Amino acid sequence: MMRKSADTTRSKTVRKPPAPALDGAVRVPAPGEGKRGEQGYLGYLMRQAHAAVRLTMERALADLGVTSPQFAVLTMLNAYPGLSGADVARLTFLTPQTVGVIIRNLERDGAIAMTRHPVHGRIQQWTLTPRGATLLKACRERVIALDKRLARGLDSKTETAIRRWLAGIAADLQED
Repeated sequence: MMRKSADTTRSKTVRKPPAPALDGAVRVPAPGEGKRGEQGYLGYLMRQAHAAVRLTMERALADLGVTSPQFAVLTMLNAYPGLSGADVARLTFLTPQTVGVIIRNLERDGAIAMTRHPVHGRIQQWTLTPRGATLLKACRERVIALDKRLARGLDSKTETAIRRWLAGIAADLQED
């Protein structure tokens, strides 16, 4: 196996140290700058984008009394009625404990209802109630507005490519 020479392994990018703030402290870069911008690792940039989307979604849903994890649970139960709590946890990337709390709160508020699995009676299956469907509809209007904001400036071909790329990452890394 050939080894790369020192010249080919060194980065060609000249790194400038962060400019000190007026008080001598290091200035933290804003989103989009330095390693928080195009120079950053893809995984970090995806996490940064996720954090920004989640915060914006939390703010958009706050007056409805719904958190983004609750919205995710409602969305999955709408798409796949009869899921167990464990299934919901896997689909929403939440812990079973967190989903348990969310399910109890949504059930208490009348947004979801439980039925027993017809064969495996110990398994609880969850579905939206009419109240839950109405709540989800109100949430979706706000989240769709956020989705439109995210896709602003993208043509449909580019948006489809990005969706395919993101879904492909999840599918590919699931195998690890």
